[in-house]
Amino acid sequence: MAADTVREDCDERTGEYRENEAGKDRDPLHDFAAVRVLRSAGHDVLAVGEFQQRSIDREVMEIARGEERILLTEDKDFGWLAFVAHLESPGVVLIRFPASARSALPDSVLHLVTDFGSKLKGAFVVLRPGSVRISTLPRAD
Repeated sequence: MAADTVREDCDERTGEYRENEAGKDRDPLHDFAAVRVLRSAGHDVLAVGEFQQRSIDREVMEIARGEERILLTEDKDFGWLAFVAHLESPGVVLIRFPASARSALPDSVLHLVTDFGSKLKGAFVVLRPGSVRISTLPRAD
């Protein structure tokens, strides 16, 4: 399976988060745990927050495409980039976990990658607690 890009707005060293789009802080304990659990399972994970303070979605998508990485994100804008702007991507996983289910996020991400790994390439996936929806990404023109 291709390596994984995880777009996290967390600095692993400090555990601090920038505010998300709704202006609410997220819990770094559970969010970055998904990165740690994937790495401990042997996946090559590049967490954007580890090498970039601020990220531009289009640039993150280009990095993922250039390095053939599946992009895991909580940012719905990546759906727009994939489906409306037709920006080429090897795959996007949109994570939609409410605060009440954050503790289940790391195991859910690991199960997704383990159970559906080969289906993630070229797909747009929505991961919710207890639910996975996989759609084929449109081809770039």
